[in-house]
Amino acid sequence: MDIDLIFKIAGVGIIVAVLNLVLKRAEREEQAMMTTLAGLIVVLLIIVREIGGLFDTVKSVFGLW
Repeated sequence: MDIDLIFKIAGVGIIVAVLNLVLKRAEREEQAMMTTLAGLIVVLLIIVREIGGLFDTVKSVFGLW
């Protein structure tokens, strides 16, 4: 596992947390929720891409491709 992946996920989490805090202080609850959902989707896309790479590696190791 690459350490950059952890930093990417942590960076997205920090940005989403700050935006969520700012939007809640500005009484924009709906936008804060949408920001949280967008951050979750971004992290899930990153993880799905990494899992796809894992499956490609397993296929090439076992000669299934």
